[in-house]
Amino acid sequence: MRNYLLSILLFSVSFVNAQPSAAGKTTVDHKLVKKLEAAMAGFKGDAGIYVRNLKTNRVAEVNADSVFPTASMVKVPILCGILDKINRGEVAFNQELIYRDSLKYDNGIVGSFRDSTRIALPKIVHLMISQSDNTGSLWLQAMAGGGATINQWLDNNGFANIRVNSRTPGRKENQAKYGWGQTTPREMAELVAMIRNGKAISPAVSERMYRYLGMQFWDGESISQVPPTIKIAAKSGAVNQAKSEVLVIHAPHGDYVFCVATKNQEDQAWQKNNEGYVLIRKLSAIIWNHFEPKSDWKPLPESEKYWF
Repeated sequence: MRNYLLSILLFSVSFVNAQPSAAGKTTVDHKLVKKLEAAMAGFKGDAGIYVRNLKTNRVAEVNADSVFPTASMVKVPILCGILDKINRGEVAFNQELIYRDSLKYDNGIVGSFRDSTRIALPKIVHLMISQSDNTGSLWLQAMAGGGATINQWLDNNGFANIRVNSRTPGRKENQAKYGWGQTTPREMAELVAMIRNGKAISPAVSERMYRYLGMQFWDGESISQVPPTIKIAAKSGAVNQAKSEVLVIHAPHGDYVFCVATKNQEDQAWQKNNEGYVLIRKLSAIIWNHFEPKSDWKPLPESEKYWF
């Protein structure tokens, strides 16, 4: 009997650790689920989405627990990793960093610096989140202790499926399959919700991270389907076969969080009409109109938008 009870206890602990704890008790929004399923039907690839209304705790999900590439959404757990290091006093927040050519990954902003350029750490964090700068992100990943340290933080906080793969010992196979990072739509959405609710590391650290997430240069997909007067915290990602985005929308009738991700896309064109981008915009519009049915705001037609 003792061994049986012990087995049940261990299973329960494992289950709790494998799920984000922020959501609590939820109910299913069946009407929204049907709308999302209809919009996703016929997509040439795999797609998943998780939506939670943070006011009512109603959820809608389609393939929400399937694992997808994060692409640049991996920069959210990197943000948690570097801010955790700072909070522990192992890294100084306002320190001045010196860029070296050996750090260069691509020709983004940080990768275009001259050797010996001096820059404050908070500016690198800002570039990682707002501009999705890859060289800066890998620099911060290393400063956070590497992917293994970030993954341990994720595991300690109940995220069993979000992982940093690139430059992380023991994760070459995962990197070959998913790229820099991997996640489920549910876990990435709940990670951002955790930050929004002041539960990541500390209320003060969560607030700083949430302010960074609220400064987005790349606003052409999900964000473009929400009025510009609405506060949004977000991070998007894209590689050839996968597109993704996670957002918290501060809607008039209640905040909501959602994460949409794709993989194995047939359409790999880097154009605004890429099927993944189109799907993300469509789903974002559906969710906004579902929660705000009386909103008289409409996004500009594609032909009138100033894309950059």
